[in-house]
Amino acid sequence: MPFITNKTQEETVDVFYEDYGTGQPVILIHGWPLSSKSWEHQVWKIVEAGYRCISYDRRGFGMSSSPWNNYDYSSLTDDLNQLVKQLELKDVILVGFSMGGGEVIRYFTDFGNENIAKAALISSIIPLVKKKEDNPNGIPEENLSGIKDALENDRVGFLKEFSKGFYNYDNNKDKVSQAQLDYDFSIASHASPRATIETAKAWMHTDFRLELKNVNVPTLIVHGDADNTVPIQTSAKQAAKVIKDNTLEVIKGAPHGLNVTHKEELNKILIDFLNK
Repeated sequence: MPFITNKTQEETVDVFYEDYGTGQPVILIHGWPLSSKSWEHQVWKIVEAGYRCISYDRRGFGMSSSPWNNYDYSSLTDDLNQLVKQLELKDVILVGFSMGGGEVIRYFTDFGNENIAKAALISSIIPLVKKKEDNPNGIPEENLSGIKDALENDRVGFLKEFSKGFYNYDNNKDKVSQAQLDYDFSIASHASPRATIETAKAWMHTDFRLELKNVNVPTLIVHGDADNTVPIQTSAKQAAKVIKDNTLEVIKGAPHGLNVTHKEELNKILIDFLNK
């Protein structure tokens, strides 16, 4: 099975990836608390469109290593950079879903735009999840603390219900099967408990607002206006005001997990952007 190894003075982390197709490389960075398997409906469309599609499991998730420490965004992004370096990728298009948008933005902060041609933020947490005086539309601290407490006390119980909100399930039962919910639960529940909590802290508390100016390639921003997990006002709408060369696409009625519920609309938007 394909892995790249990120070896530092502190640790050695093996990152699992899948690599299909030929042509310009597109790297898919999954959301929390899933794995690269969440990109199922996008991978084959990207490959069919003539691109090399690489999806990988974030450390602590899927088939990648699960170290005890280092789940901050710079550590996570260093794994991404090692993937780019070790596969000798050029002219890369980075695509981050939800939490994965953080690795996209941090990449430009820590490594610049060398080898990166474009970027896409899908249902992304960028730039800031938490409510603050200057971020009034964010999620209140007590709500975020409640998630952390639930993960520490009944992780699998929390995860069992989480995906329903991910898809606005009550409104999208015709688009999301019970089997899909069960599949997501299986993926999420088998992730490292430590990684699940530590990466949650990263996306809850990292403020990327000052880093948005570092993004200097054409950037696609896609968000659903019915996203109850990552509200559009504190994420996509803010990001679109700061990232210089961006295109904002709002999918009407789409929840957070629009890569499943609105896969046709998302895939068309994404492929059109890749082809520009």
